[in-house]
Formats: sequence, C-alpha cells, structure tokens
Amino acid sequence: MTSLAELQAPGLVAYAPASIGNVAAGFDLLGAALAPLDGSLLGDLVHVAQAAEPSFQLTGPFAGALADDSRPNLALRARDLFVEAVRANGEAVGPFAITLEKRLPVASGLGSSASSIVATLVALQALCGDPLSGSDLLALAGKAEGITSGGMHLDNVAPSLLGGLQLMVPGRDGLPATRRLPWPSDLLMVVVHPAFRLSTAKSRGVLPPRLGWHETVDFAGNLASLVQALHSGDRALLGRCLRDPLVEVHRAPLVPGFRVAQAAALELGALGCSLSGSGPSVFAVAEDEGQAGAISIAIREAFQTAGLDSQSWICALDPEGARVISSGSRHPWREAHP
Repeated sequence: MTSLAELQAPGLVAYAPASIGNVAAGFDLLGAALAPLDGSLLGDLVHVAQAAEPSFQLTGPFAGALADDSRPNLALRARDLFVEAVRANGEAVGPFAITLEKRLPVASGLGSSASSIVATLVALQALCGDPLSGSDLLALAGKAEGITSGGMHLDNVAPSLLGGLQLMVPGRDGLPATRRLPWPSDLLMVVVHPAFRLSTAKSRGVLPPRLGWHETVDFAGNLASLVQALHSGDRALLGRCLRDPLVEVHRAPLVPGFRVAQAAALELGALGCSLSGSGPSVFAVAEDEGQAGAISIAIREAFQTAGLDSQSWICALDPEGARVISSGSRHPWREAHP
C-alpha cells in the first residue's frame, strides 16, 4: 500500500501526532503530544489538494475500522468547519480532494480522532494560505472533537496541534486557550496499546454525574501541585501527583489487565502509570530508556496474561505538534503561528 508520504499528486501532506489525554492528573484539562524515540510518526497523515469536485479516500492500517461507519468521517467534519469559518470571513475555498491515512488505532485512548481532525485542519490551512488564526484552528478542532465526545474537549486536540504538554486555561471572551507546561527532557512516556477497543462514549458513561467535595478538592489540589512540580523541578512532588484521583477508579474495570499492568509499572519505579485518555491504552513515566524498556515489557506481559495482545512505544514529548510534511522534511506549522 502506498503511503501518503510517497504520494506525488499536487497538494500537501500534514501530520498530527498521537496524544495522551488527562495525563492522569488533569481530567479534560491536560494533554501531551507523543514522539517515539525511534523517529517513527505515531499519528495520522492527511493529503489535501485543490479539486474540481470534492472527494474523500481512506487508506492506512486502520482504515478498515472506519470504513463501515455510516457517520461522516471526522476529517470531513473538520473540512466542513474549516470551509464554513473561512467563508464567514468572505473568502472562497474548495473544493478539496482529501485522503486520510489512518495510522492510529480507533477507540484507543491515543487521541485518534484528534489526530485526524488536526491533520486535516493544518493541511487545509497551509493549502489555502493560512486564512485562519491559530486560535481559530484550536476552536475548530475542539468543536469537531466535541461532535463525537459530546462536548468541546481540548486535551487531545491541543497537544496534537501545538505539541508538548498543554494545559487548558480560561481564554478571552470564552474562547479556548492553552498554556504549554515545562516537561523534564529526561522523562519518557511508555505507551502500551492493548488490542481492545473502548469508545469515549462508553468510558464517559461510567463516570458519576456529580462529584463530592472531597473528590473535587483532591482533584484540584493534585493538578495544581503537578503544575507547581513541573515549574519548580520538584521530581518527588511530580511523582506524587502523577495520579488520577477522579476517573480512573471508575474506568479501570473496563480494561482487562489494567490494574496488574499499573502495579507492575509502579513496582519497577515508574513515576506514574494510568490510562491514556479514556483508555484502553496505558502510559507510564520512566526516568531513562532502560527503565522504560523494562516497564514496557511488564505492562505487555500483564495484558498478555489478561488475554490481550499489545503494542508499545517509548516516547518523548513531541515539541512540534502538527506540521506539514514535504519531500520527507518536517516543517513545524506552529512556527508560523506562535
């Protein structure tokens, strides 16, 4: 199968990295973009070109998981929102020929839908000469993600678009906004995806409709302490805060082998280990590659014991976020949109 990176058709290809939503401590408020240490692209690719008639194609290893879905693909939803926003500014764009290379597993907890949305928006933005602002794209990405998840959630689209570790903050006039948090360069993310699908809707469905004061205060204090630990370099405090005091207890039973995998990672010295987003993928934070390798093996063995095959990646945080790929070179989109 020919990949989009090899296509010679007019137009361009954009890439958007996978992401970890929540990062344990920050339910719906914190997200991290992933960059495998082996240099591979862990995320979706989208090829766009001007066309006489609109068209859409699916390719890639996980295209089959979307082929039977009767709902409009998220890439098409992102396209429609982009066109609507540009036309509201009095400009005419399109039609477009779009091909989505679906490289991320669906319902995986790795920001699969966010990657498709963000790659589409960044590709169209570049193709059309940057008609929208960076904040416009973030808002459109959140809106497209909300169509599936039931509300605007930025913890995957923001890091996929902007890179790094992103904290959702109050914006002006009610608009979405983020701030990049510092992340120690030596800390690695061990990410393991079991061969198991868990939809965001199902994962959200097990959450209680209301929280008590104790849970609310614990969550707020833990997230605030995590931010303080990152800014101050307090590694001990960081380790105490890389936990999910809010939703993990409700979601853990949905993922066979998770608790055993988590215990194994922590026993090997992981600073934290939790579900990636709504699951079923799991992430753990390691302090070096040797430890990361051992943690990866232990988590995969736990899933194997539970009857699930899995795949894993050892990652740093992706500092670039979504970018246009041209002739094999990476061009950070965000450099033109500070």
